[in-house]
Amino acid sequence: MKRTLRYLAVTAVTAAVVGVATVSYAAPAKALHDTVTKAGAARVAAAPAWKARAATTVKPTARKNAPTPRIVAPGEHVTAAPGFQLWLTAEGKHWTTPTFPEPQFRSVVDGNIDPNTPGVSLQSETTENRAYLSGLYYGGKGTASAVEIQTQAGTVHGRLIELPGRPGWGVWYATTHLEPGGDPVDFVSQVTVRDTEGRIYARLTTR
Repeated sequence: MKRTLRYLAVTAVTAAVVGVATVSYAAPAKALHDTVTKAGAARVAAAPAWKARAATTVKPTARKNAPTPRIVAPGEHVTAAPGFQLWLTAEGKHWTTPTFPEPQFRSVVDGNIDPNTPGVSLQSETTENRAYLSGLYYGGKGTASAVEIQTQAGTVHGRLIELPGRPGWGVWYATTHLEPGGDPVDFVSQVTVRDTEGRIYARLTTR
């Protein structure tokens, strides 16, 4: 059975990855804040006062019933798919996959990530017809709410887990079908974690 492992990590300042077939990227995280062009600002300035008041941008508010990460106890195993399990400890992320049943580990305390800077990592394993995707997220503002993974098979929506006490980091995970003839190395192009207001908490772009 063919399988491919890929470990990626990115922060706004540094990127460091541990694993097999490693590739690293460094790019600033971008927030989804509305911007006004200079031309648009000039039109508002020239408009009557009542029109200017009407054009005032309303600040985004939290989405109703926005999901939040599942809180898990240290060492509690979460089954994402048969053979694909994840669990968290204060030291970091642990997981197994169907073709790698021995526990794997990604540390959050070894200095390879900056928990004060928004970042996302990616650990992926692909078999002939399935992709097992997961990673860390950390350092963003607000409360993480959802994760979107852009893949060759389309947009995949994953899940988030965290330890109690708002540690400043958590783990995202997802599984999806791998199309025949797809490129397992470049299967994922982007991972975006959003907060409860729909803004970018942290993002990783792999190409």
